[in-house]
Amino acid sequence: MAGVITPTPAKPSLAARARAFVSGQLAAQTLRWRMWAPVAFGGGCSVYFALKTEPPTWPLLLAATIGTGLWLGARRLAMARVWTLPLLMLACFALGVAVAKLRTDAVAAPIAPAMAEPTVVEGWVIDVDSPGSAGPRVVIAPVRVRGLTPEQTPVRLRATVRGPVPRPGEAVRLFAILNPPPAPASPGAYDFGRNAFFQSLGGVAFSLGETRPAYLAPPPWRVRAAMAVNGMRFELASRIVARLGERTGGIAAAMTTGQEAWLNPDDVDVMRDSGLAHILSISGLHMAVVGGFAFFLARLLVAAWPWLALRVSGKKVAAVAGLLAVAIYLIVSGAPPPAERAAITASIAFLAILLDRQAITMHALAVAAFVVLLLQPEAIVTPGFQMSFAATAALVALVEAWPRRPREISAPLPILIVQRAGAWLAAAVLASLVAGAATGPFAMQHFNRTALYGLAANLATAPVSDFLIMPMLALGALLEPLGLGAPFLWLAGQGIGLMLAIGEWTAGLPGAVKTVASAPDAALPISFLGVLFCCLWRGPLRWLGLPFAAAVMLWPRPPTPDLWIGDGGTNAAWVEDGQALVMRPGVRQFAVDVWSRRRGVLPEERPSEGWTCTRFACAPAVAGAGPLALWWGAKAPSFEQIDTLCRAAPVVSLRPVVTVLPASCEGRLVLDGVDHARGGAVELWREGPASAGRWRAAWSADVRGDRPWSRPG
Repeated sequence: MAGVITPTPAKPSLAARARAFVSGQLAAQTLRWRMWAPVAFGGGCSVYFALKTEPPTWPLLLAATIGTGLWLGARRLAMARVWTLPLLMLACFALGVAVAKLRTDAVAAPIAPAMAEPTVVEGWVIDVDSPGSAGPRVVIAPVRVRGLTPEQTPVRLRATVRGPVPRPGEAVRLFAILNPPPAPASPGAYDFGRNAFFQSLGGVAFSLGETRPAYLAPPPWRVRAAMAVNGMRFELASRIVARLGERTGGIAAAMTTGQEAWLNPDDVDVMRDSGLAHILSISGLHMAVVGGFAFFLARLLVAAWPWLALRVSGKKVAAVAGLLAVAIYLIVSGAPPPAERAAITASIAFLAILLDRQAITMHALAVAAFVVLLLQPEAIVTPGFQMSFAATAALVALVEAWPRRPREISAPLPILIVQRAGAWLAAAVLASLVAGAATGPFAMQHFNRTALYGLAANLATAPVSDFLIMPMLALGALLEPLGLGAPFLWLAGQGIGLMLAIGEWTAGLPGAVKTVASAPDAALPISFLGVLFCCLWRGPLRWLGLPFAAAVMLWPRPPTPDLWIGDGGTNAAWVEDGQALVMRPGVRQFAVDVWSRRRGVLPEERPSEGWTCTRFACAPAVAGAGPLALWWGAKAPSFEQIDTLCRAAPVVSLRPVVTVLPASCEGRLVLDGVDHARGGAVELWREGPASAGRWRAAWSADVRGDRPWSRPG
């Protein structure tokens, strides 16, 4: 009998395997495509803020209307996803641009001009702000500013005061120097003026004398409400500091109420250098701990009462308790923008529980991002939003990919303890690594520093912060108005002391902090998209986003400028052998630090020898001592003084306006008050040989553009 020969089936070709793999990958994204909608919306917001000139409103609204109409029409016609998905992204992008424009128009408020003479400011103290290098600061709602009409008067001012710090709710009178919010310290650096614009903070004042009481008519009810809330916060912070002492209590007050008036600058530096500075700022971590603590406490209390547990859903009651805790904490913290964003995210998670949905999912995070950007489109350009959502997306992706192990049956308790401890440690290490990797590009680009031992410090402090400090601070703050918060605050103080000890030890290790120069502006959005692709894409192709996520780290840095002259021409520095030699150490030090870190150079005091300096100017006395002569006096120099400056250096910076230059300035680069007023801070690169005298300049005003927040007066 003849045997039956079964033919061997042909193996699929490599092309067929590739097509099958790609088809499987695309099929796995069926429920993930919609999560790219907030990414497109945020991209539209980013494009709006990247524009150099302010666009008109009607073309943006028209584009958003057309884009949305096309997408809805395609959905109505039941067109394939290959059509509806790109139309959805296009509509979200156009809506992002339009919403950002509408938000800018809605919050527009007067910006104070730079006033040549001191003026008198009368107004109500809204809040006590964090102290600056020049002293304590308060936020004022001005009623009258001498020299400004009511239409020109800003809605809010931040004032540096002398003498006793006024409390929220006091009416004060200041004799002060008034200026618009400061421009970026260097081209492309952090724009405080833009951030202030969206908080209706229209100017900064520097008091020249002690604050005096003012006699003003009662303010509007909104101002009274804000002062009442902030007064309550300040009183609570004062009581916490009185309980724990200024050092420990200052940190406890900042973590509880957002009041930073008692923070020690040295402790802030320690927390920053050890990678723990995020604990001081009320944001996602604090909202998660407070909301989670309230959730689990409420659920435990419901479960402990059998009669109630049989009649209500303990999980939903706990979700309501979590929502209330988040809302109360938002009010107590003063509702800064990072806390608002964190509260929105936490609230959406608790609402998901009330709607019988899973709380921690990528879909919930996408909804939270959409809501935050809809309410605060300016958040897209802030480090807090970028870092918090990148870290949260990475952690949610980690949860999705975490393997589910079968539960052991009748395992001995010692083995269970070891297994649980090992699993917790592995999860904590991996979570810190993932969150650190997701936020690393933003820390490098915005803050130009990396805490090399931040992982170890955060692992060591996480149990103390999550299970001791934050819960005890919550209970202590809740009971302190009744006089019952002492034991809870004491426990929190012990945890803060341990956290500071860990931070000091970590920050003191060799090479604890590494300064990293900023990459070109294009690198950060590429990194952001790379991080999001790694998190949102489901399947092995997600790792294609990894090299893009590392763009900030891998992108070549541009050449370091040879010279930097600060805003207004009051300070300057030049780069020599990797160091920034500062003309006037201690003057505008914050701007010097921001610029030097951004360029990856170390600031040092210029040599004392080889220079001729007076009260108003400084210039090289010998050839080769430096490339710059600086006149920072407000009064214009004489013809002979300008001649001396031009003979001393190839670049001369004059703070006042100068109309006539001597012949010795021929072939020199001379910048005066007109240039500084128009361009702000400037970076200079020498082009060609030194004898050629050619320089390439980058002005902060050109990078900033002509936008509503860059138009003082």
